[in-house]
Amino acid sequence: MWTTGFFALILSTSVALGQNHANRIDCEPEGNADENLCYERGCVYNEVFNEPGVPWCYFPDNYGYSMVGEPQNTANGLTVELSRNSGLQSLYGNDFDTLVVTAEFQTDQRLRVKIVPKNVNRYEVPISINPGSGPANNPLYDVKLVQEVNGFALKVIRKATGTVLFDTGLPGFVYSDQFIQFATKLPSSNIYGLGENEQHSYKHDLNWKQWIGFARDQPPSYDANMYGTHPTYTVLENDGNAHSVLILNSNAQEWKLTPNPNLIYRTIGGILDLHFFLGPSPAETNQQYTEAIGRYALPPYWSLGFHLCRYGYDSLDNMKAAVDRTAQYGIPHDAQWGDIDIMERSLDFTVSQDRFGGLSEYVNELKTKGIKFVTILDPCISIGETNYRPFDLGNEMDVWVKKSNGQPAVGRVWPEDATYFADYSSPNAREWWMTMIREFHDILAFDALWIDMNEPANFITGDETDGGCVDNNINYPPYKPHAVGDELSDKTICMDTVQEAGSHYDTHNMYGYFESEPTWSGVRSITNERGWILSRSTFIGSGNWAAHWLGDNFSNWDNLYYSIIGMLQFNRFGMPHVGADICGFIDDTNEELCARWMELGAFYPFSRNHNGYGYTDQDPGYFGDFVGQLSARVLKFRYRFLPHLYTLFYQHNTEGNTVARALWDEFPADSATWDLDRQFLWGSSFMVSPVVDQGAVTKDIYFPDARWYDISDYTTKGSVSEVSTRGGYETVDSPLDKIPIHVRGGAVFPLQLEAINTQLSRQNPWQLLVALDDSEMASGQLFMDDGISQDTIQNGNYFLASFTVENGQLSSEVVTDSFSLSGENLSEVDVMGLKSSNIDSVLVNGQPATSFTFGQGRLNIDLSGLDVKIGEAVEITWSSI
Repeated sequence: MWTTGFFALILSTSVALGQNHANRIDCEPEGNADENLCYERGCVYNEVFNEPGVPWCYFPDNYGYSMVGEPQNTANGLTVELSRNSGLQSLYGNDFDTLVVTAEFQTDQRLRVKIVPKNVNRYEVPISINPGSGPANNPLYDVKLVQEVNGFALKVIRKATGTVLFDTGLPGFVYSDQFIQFATKLPSSNIYGLGENEQHSYKHDLNWKQWIGFARDQPPSYDANMYGTHPTYTVLENDGNAHSVLILNSNAQEWKLTPNPNLIYRTIGGILDLHFFLGPSPAETNQQYTEAIGRYALPPYWSLGFHLCRYGYDSLDNMKAAVDRTAQYGIPHDAQWGDIDIMERSLDFTVSQDRFGGLSEYVNELKTKGIKFVTILDPCISIGETNYRPFDLGNEMDVWVKKSNGQPAVGRVWPEDATYFADYSSPNAREWWMTMIREFHDILAFDALWIDMNEPANFITGDETDGGCVDNNINYPPYKPHAVGDELSDKTICMDTVQEAGSHYDTHNMYGYFESEPTWSGVRSITNERGWILSRSTFIGSGNWAAHWLGDNFSNWDNLYYSIIGMLQFNRFGMPHVGADICGFIDDTNEELCARWMELGAFYPFSRNHNGYGYTDQDPGYFGDFVGQLSARVLKFRYRFLPHLYTLFYQHNTEGNTVARALWDEFPADSATWDLDRQFLWGSSFMVSPVVDQGAVTKDIYFPDARWYDISDYTTKGSVSEVSTRGGYETVDSPLDKIPIHVRGGAVFPLQLEAINTQLSRQNPWQLLVALDDSEMASGQLFMDDGISQDTIQNGNYFLASFTVENGQLSSEVVTDSFSLSGENLSEVDVMGLKSSNIDSVLVNGQPATSFTFGQGRLNIDLSGLDVKIGEAVEITWSSI
């Protein structure tokens, strides 16, 4: 029998929650302060002038639901019915009187709680969630379904510490047809996630800050809802434990954070479907979350290289000039991109012969130089063309989003004529889209696709034929979340349009999600390679197929800094292949800003310089020697470490780890890391500390309590040094041509000498960089495959080695050798942090090494004459005779 749930009636009289201003739950979420309306809703009105953000109209303590009887045990959890408390007024009408709460104990670390109206069918997100490998034999959590004086409360408690992770014992629980709301107490103020928005700190602002989840064609702008919706958050508890929560709902929604700290959740449709991931470490929460929603497919190796793009090349000659400037400075370059200006009048699946005649031949030429080509597609198809294959075939296959009268929805986007919108949730549209991708590849042999404008974006409000949207409660719901625009259909299509997966009211946030899979599958089909796509609009699970960029950012210093926050967020959203437009998309950049952005952008998991229409060129070669040479240096540093980055993507795919992460991911018990968002890590041990302030030539860097080494000049000068600071800040010189890079003791990094693209770098010799910890130990992994074939992990067609260092010996073990590296030379091993005063003997596989140097704790071993292979077991020992 389950014993974690119980029925409790708390008889003691409590102080009204509203007397604690931080616990007030707003009864006028529209943003009004209308005393009469407040009383009509049966709420409490009390003005507070000296605390900005505190609601004046708030719910009384008894506003919510109560339990009907005791919770009942189920095969794997608990269930109970709730009844709406008597005498309550309705905010927006059609409240449900009876709810059913079901707690499902899925695994020891995972819990699902579902709250639905009794005997009522409601929209549920049509995304498969992997329940994990249960049963829950010894769960990390207790679940308590509690009847308090004021009503029902759901409490989730961490058994080991007694910390209450989730507690809905607050008023204002509303469950009506078009408005659902609950509030929960949070166990600490360290909450991260919830997006996509431009957040000004990675750790959330709890001062009555509200965010909106509703996909919109919206450049980064504080408070505004942006391109995607990810209703998931992570809380770092005050003892260093962590948990994550997913609220699986696809309707327009809001998340409000208050000082107590509390989280108020609102949505205008669907159900409450809560998924808890108990960790307890930050890494484990991400592993559990991505196990549930799916993990990013291993990207092609070339996609980890540097990408160059702009909207507004306007001619093939200008594109060629940017590519040539990049090559002139020896800047690594793996992918060249084309934006919509390569199209004929912004028509999907076309190439302008006037401005880009010869592009197909140029793409083939680039491929002979090891440079891939990526082009763009939008979901809007012009309806004004004669003999336009995408439109004609789309009509024939009936692939369009429809209005309630059965006619296609009509909008305005980039083409000069009106457009229809494809319904990617439809099997017909999926087949049509993949057919068009295949036929377009016969015209232009692209290697990957970029899907844009897929919120979906619309340059008018609603439908062009109807002059907007029909006046009904779907297009104009009784409560409109605080999304940008006067109505939900602002810059998109009407909410009452119909798709295979449901009404747009329910599916809007999933439009880009539904487009991603057939795009990815289409690329895989026509290239016979693993495929790669970039999507602007994303939702829970989009990371199964798509990389993401942070949208049409601005060329300013704030956006440079905020890009770190966005990168960290999307890694926790299960989309690790992410980055911002380097140097900014909107407005002209300048040399200093672009230099600093090239430094930071070299360490985005997805590294692309991209620019908006009409702004000055900003490809790194455009600025001349300083930025050109700096960009070459910092990108060559990236390329030297690409094997390590690729291994991190393998670890994400197989284990669910983040690629880029905050320092608190690795040091959760160190409270100094909880606010840090101007430094980040690749994996567990590679720390990047970019300068993000104009004019700054130093950087205050926090070094958690571990052994750290400065390798900022490693690839150019071969120099390294140990950092003396531990558990504190150090001011580090960071002139304009330098980005501080440090590695943590205890790691082995597999490196490969850089080249101007990955096709060439993959042919170069290997190195191992060893950073010893206090015990003079270290470990690491190397994953490699051919970089392009499909499903190499699933099919076992890869190479995997593990490296360990202890007791003066480095050993490598070949774990999997289905992709052979046995012919590739290991030319150098560099060991940092030896405490011995002298090393005068080095053995490599039992044979003396004669070419090595030792000094200041660093041992450098030249293996170039010893025929040592990275793909074979190696044993290297060092000692003092």
